[in-house]
Amino acid sequence: MEDDIMLNEINWPHDYLPGFTDNFASNEVIVRGINAAETFANLIDTSIWPTYYSNVADVEFDNTEGTKLAPDTRFRFKTFGFPIEAEITEFETPHDGQPGRLAWHGWAEGNAEHRLDVIHAWLIENLSEGRVRILTQESQKGKPAAELHEDPKDPMNVGHQEWVRGLATAVLAAHQG
Repeated sequence: MEDDIMLNEINWPHDYLPGFTDNFASNEVIVRGINAAETFANLIDTSIWPTYYSNVADVEFDNTEGTKLAPDTRFRFKTFGFPIEAEITEFETPHDGQPGRLAWHGWAEGNAEHRLDVIHAWLIENLSEGRVRILTQESQKGKPAAELHEDPKDPMNVGHQEWVRGLATAVLAAHQG
């Protein structure tokens, strides 16, 4: 049996190190019956995001054909009431026992009152006994991030938990379909 003691972590740029930014969200699920490769393939296909995550709309690509994220992709979408511009900063498919990694720098333009900068990162790894771990974390800077941090309804963690659960459910449903 494999040993799961050493779970992998997100690779953070120093400027976005959690604990030093204005807001941080961390969400994960561990599911059996799916694997990292198929989960990662579903995650990078933005055309299906709205089918399993209600807080995303209007995904458009700037420099890539199709609907799949790839290294250096520039794209935009709407989420949490913000129009987000984004660029892929990390892209590694799961392989040879290594986890899949996806991260983007996202930002909402604006002055000091309205500018939002984030790193949204995903880590998808196979675990022992046919399980997969889906982890997403987001570290945010700016006044809107600080306001989200103070919101007692915790919209970032609630929303992102819907995203990880929705992704897992979509991959599981593909097995049953």
